[in-house]
Amino acid sequence: MARLGTMLCALAFGATVAATPPALAAEPIKIGSFLSVTGPASFLGDPEKRTLEREVDRLNADGGVLGRKIQLVVYDDGGRPDKAATFARRLIESDKVDLLIGGSTTGTSMAAIKVAEPAHVPFISLAGGVEIIEPVKAWVFKTPHTDRMAAEKVFADMKARGLTKIAMISEDAGFGKSGHDQSLKVAPAYGIQILADEVYSAKDPDVTAQLTKIKNTPGVQAVFNFGFGQSPAVVTRDYRQLGIALPLYESHGVASKEYIRLAGPAAEGVRFPAAGLLVADQLPASDPQKPVVTAFKKDYEAAFKSEVSTFAGHAYDALEIAVAAIRRAGTVDKAAVRNEIEKTSGYIGTGGRVSMSPKDHLGLNLSAFHMVEIHNGGWVLVD
Repeated sequence: MARLGTMLCALAFGATVAATPPALAAEPIKIGSFLSVTGPASFLGDPEKRTLEREVDRLNADGGVLGRKIQLVVYDDGGRPDKAATFARRLIESDKVDLLIGGSTTGTSMAAIKVAEPAHVPFISLAGGVEIIEPVKAWVFKTPHTDRMAAEKVFADMKARGLTKIAMISEDAGFGKSGHDQSLKVAPAYGIQILADEVYSAKDPDVTAQLTKIKNTPGVQAVFNFGFGQSPAVVTRDYRQLGIALPLYESHGVASKEYIRLAGPAAEGVRFPAAGLLVADQLPASDPQKPVVTAFKKDYEAAFKSEVSTFAGHAYDALEIAVAAIRRAGTVDKAAVRNEIEKTSGYIGTGGRVSMSPKDHLGLNLSAFHMVEIHNGGWVLVD
């Protein structure tokens, strides 16, 4: 009887073990993204998407983060702020993401902030507008240089060349308007006088009327355009067709070979500020950023058979900063990750050396910007 009881106990234990399901695999870390993969800002969103996908695949191949795979959920907002807000809400409420990376444009980023900030979800924007992070918003960060920084870099270069009386032309919304407004604010500090100030719509196929006014304004020594997408190429082509011989400056919104392709020979001689990634091989060997940008450029161009994009670099930096924060936090608890992103210090990425703080959710200064000039379809480092 004792032996029979022992056998029955063993059978019962075995049945219990058999009925116990195997341990569930760890849930993936979910990173949500909304990007302008199509539409007028596709030259931003497409390289951003490809970069995020490639880097997530690499991380997963190496075992993931905290022993968990990363699941990337991406939606295409087509550059529309209303869609960006909708997708941000879907990512947070339905997809249950742990963190957001995206917002190819200032407009889409600002729309998503209204969703992410009250939901207390860490959000790293890939857009340039300074209003994304100023005033500081607890849950919002970004990786690209700001429009204000672009204006300061351009004005410093103008001043060094003795160009102090200028004309501005800019898009009337989003990145262009923000950049225009920031330019007006910082111009006096550089001794820059703005003698003419014209605007255009992103959909305008022709801006000769505005440029003719600038051409006929006495005393103008240089022209500064603030915009992105196809608009700067339209401005550049019309500028040359009107025979305006003054130096033409653009913002970092044209830091892509797509601008050169669209503008054609008219882009020759145009100057603009850009990340070191654009001129990786021209940086001095002593620059601590050189090995980072050189490696990223080589890998990107080999993988995608196209010229490297600074916008791809912004996505890379955002993911690296986010992953490092998760690792330091040891969890995907949103508050803990937010705190660690804010503590990012000394990170050397494609955009420069990043050191954030409670008062600075970008962490870059003007030393991260380089002035470049277009020559023979490529970029030449000026400063």
